[in-house]
Amino acid sequence: MSKLRPILTVDDLERFIDAEFSEVHVDGRVYSLLEVSPGKATLRLDPIDRHLRPGGTVSGPTLFTLADLGAYFVILAHIGLAKHTVTTNMNINFMHKPKPGPLSCHSTILKLGKRLAVVDCQIVDDTGVLVSQATATYSIPPE
Repeated sequence: MSKLRPILTVDDLERFIDAEFSEVHVDGRVYSLLEVSPGKATLRLDPIDRHLRPGGTVSGPTLFTLADLGAYFVILAHIGLAKHTVTTNMNINFMHKPKPGPLSCHSTILKLGKRLAVVDCQIVDDTGVLVSQATATYSIPPE
């Protein structure tokens, strides 16, 4: 996928999310897009109490949301602001119990076609431990 080049910046994507999907920030600005590069994006989550489960861990639904949003960002960064791009499938593997604290989702485009995109999402804690891995498939609307 070395031929991939983002056409949108971090600022472009954040403005789009603020305007079109402000519900992402219902808990405050817990998600922050850190980087967009060829075929990749990095999204950070600073979890709050609502994202935690008893036993001192970040919940599965929170990890799923982080991966889903990370995949969405990396795809849009490379195709433009196609807000009707939607998740058609996602598989997630929970590898290690994440402690409450910052998590980063490193999303990498595996395939970017005219109608489908496939993205690998690796979520790591602040020490670099892989806590979950997801594969997301998105449907891209026709132009």
